[in-house]
Amino acid sequence: MPDGNHPSGSASPVRSCRACGASLSAFMTFGRMPMANAFLTPEQMPHEYFFELQPACCERCGLFQLLEQPPAERIFHGEYPFFSSSSVRMQQHFGVLVADALARISRRPGALVVEIGCNDGTLLAHVQQAGYRTVGIEPSENVAAVARERGIEVVNAFFDEATAAVVAETYGRAQLVVATNVICHVATLHSVAAGLSRLVAPDGMVVIEEPYLGDMIAKTSYDQIYNEHVFMLSVRPMQRVCAEHGLTLTEAVPQSTHGGSMRYLLAPAGSATIGASVDRQLASERAQRLDDPRTYDAFRARCERSRSELRKLLSGLRADGKRIAGYAATSKSATVTNYCGLGPDDIDFIADSTPLKHGKLSPGMHIPIRSTDDFRRRPPDFAILFAWNHASEIFAKERAFTAGGGRWITYVPDVAITD
Repeated sequence: MPDGNHPSGSASPVRSCRACGASLSAFMTFGRMPMANAFLTPEQMPHEYFFELQPACCERCGLFQLLEQPPAERIFHGEYPFFSSSSVRMQQHFGVLVADALARISRRPGALVVEIGCNDGTLLAHVQQAGYRTVGIEPSENVAAVARERGIEVVNAFFDEATAAVVAETYGRAQLVVATNVICHVATLHSVAAGLSRLVAPDGMVVIEEPYLGDMIAKTSYDQIYNEHVFMLSVRPMQRVCAEHGLTLTEAVPQSTHGGSMRYLLAPAGSATIGASVDRQLASERAQRLDDPRTYDAFRARCERSRSELRKLLSGLRADGKRIAGYAATSKSATVTNYCGLGPDDIDFIADSTPLKHGKLSPGMHIPIRSTDDFRRRPPDFAILFAWNHASEIFAKERAFTAGGGRWITYVPDVAITD
């Protein structure tokens, strides 16, 4: 693996908007950043891959994007460490999403449902139970293998217009296409939109659910910004890009998942009416001033304040002899620890439930990753909740920690200690 901050094979920073072509410039930098899910062994440390994490928001079309994203092959590979089935809450959410989506489409013999970024097949399992044909598209071989073990047909590929054409030719066009927390990962947004248009049936529907820019700005949840999230999507640019490829945005429905998401319902142009939710969300974005550069200047200032407050809090606790751990070795945790400069001297270890991460080191700051069983056997005095978007699920699971006097540290929307 190449060395350095900009090793060979890295993507060069873009200088024009990926949606409309307007000139782009970063409104801040999070500095030198590793791959968010690249957990490593000590032997791999000298060859760790870094890039500069710089977000920008297009002043013409409003698309929030990174200037640089590492090559997709470095992100989604045969050891991708996230499995959808690891969260009970997400399993439940996918069940509700599937029921709602299937109720909106025409049921016909052999109707096909395609999921882009199907991961381990958690969502498509719900579709299969409803009696539909399914096909998943997934670039990471290890999670795709788990989906196949569940009896799900999987195309091991990155999604774009070419992949969509192959899937449509092989399996037919889909009555329903679903993509959850995946479109924001793909830098070639126009090719994705063209692929969706190519893949969906003339009377079909596309359901996209992604972390929402408006929620990130409102909560100062800067940890949503990392190499996988080349975009933080919002309604205005989504509507514009999809319309260029013959898809009409018919609904925009806020969701609580991932700390605040938006569900976009799309249909081939002329096949469905536009619901009131679209204008409502566009008006909300205008009120929040998501198109105003001053909004992002204020966001940068809040990020810097949060960093300062978290550093100060941990430094004080360490000075008092307190043991501090992290909880959940998430992609988000990589942004927080590297932006705030928090290493093993600040955080003893990070507990995580994914066996693939155990015994490895966190990206960039090299904090040891241990199992949640280790966390329970010898609990710290304080635990930083890196998976704050799953707080209720984690608090219920770790009642013994708080019962024994342990306290949680949170940083979204503010740095705070909670029981």
